[in-house]
Amino acid sequence: MVELTSAPLKPKLVTRSIARQRLARLIKNRWLYAMALPGMLFFIVFRYVPMWGLLIAFQDYQPALGMLRSNWVGLKHFERFFFDASFVMLFQNTIILAVYNLVFFFPLPIILALLLNEIRKEAFKRTIQTIVYIPHFVSWVVVVGISYIFFTTEGGIVNDVLASLGLAKAEFLISSEWFRTMIVSQVIWKETGWGTIIFLAALAGVDPQLYEAATIDGAGRFRRLWHITLPAIRSVIVILFILRLGSFLDTGFEQIFLMLNAMNREVGEVFDTYVYNVGIQQGQFSYSTVVGLFKSLVGLVLVVGANRLAKKFGESGLY
Repeated sequence: MVELTSAPLKPKLVTRSIARQRLARLIKNRWLYAMALPGMLFFIVFRYVPMWGLLIAFQDYQPALGMLRSNWVGLKHFERFFFDASFVMLFQNTIILAVYNLVFFFPLPIILALLLNEIRKEAFKRTIQTIVYIPHFVSWVVVVGISYIFFTTEGGIVNDVLASLGLAKAEFLISSEWFRTMIVSQVIWKETGWGTIIFLAALAGVDPQLYEAATIDGAGRFRRLWHITLPAIRSVIVILFILRLGSFLDTGFEQIFLMLNAMNREVGEVFDTYVYNVGIQQGQFSYSTVVGLFKSLVGLVLVVGANRLAKKFGESGLY
């Protein structure tokens, strides 16, 4: 008997077949790719192309000479940054503010989303959502201006109330003890409502039959919250937490710059404001690039570490 065997396909034929399949898939989903194109162009132009500028961290960059003709100095600026007397102060201030934001701000949108999810009257729920969303659209200049109106020692509403009660006025705006509390409080007021959007979207996808079955089994509101609602949004919480770590050292330039003054600079100066002072005002572009590169590397390490840790605990993670 003659054994029939199929002849193996030639590599060129396999390559052509794969290319045709990809082309067919591209044509089939052309409108989806067209919709994704603006976002892809944004990341390419404003995220990946600027990475070329990181080279000036290893140069004595002179704008007149450009990147190609500026002198290469190796790790000179890195040594200056890490051994500078202000590095410890900047790192400490940035870390403390970042931890405060992570501990006190990050859980609040989750809690608020859970509370809003318990409201059964849609009209009332949407009204509350609109009210808590509005501060997000207020600029930091306005937020800081409102803070001055409320907390200044000369005519501030809060200090006037304290004075009417026979208490001493507090220097909220120029005191180093109150600076971090003011910063975190402003972030909470401005961004908590906006942060609930993703969590409310995740809660909308929970099957109502799960709540009905739990109610029939005698589960109260707290048990339904603990055993159904929180597990349903756990993966979303983990992903947003990992993304938050990616910008861990980004404490917000505009807000802190507007709140800084000579009395609180010792606890308020962070990497973002330092880059502005050194890079823009003093023209030390190479040195300020080192500071930004350091922040990015710290964020990268935190994201990779948190993603691996999440996978060890059974979560999907970012990738």
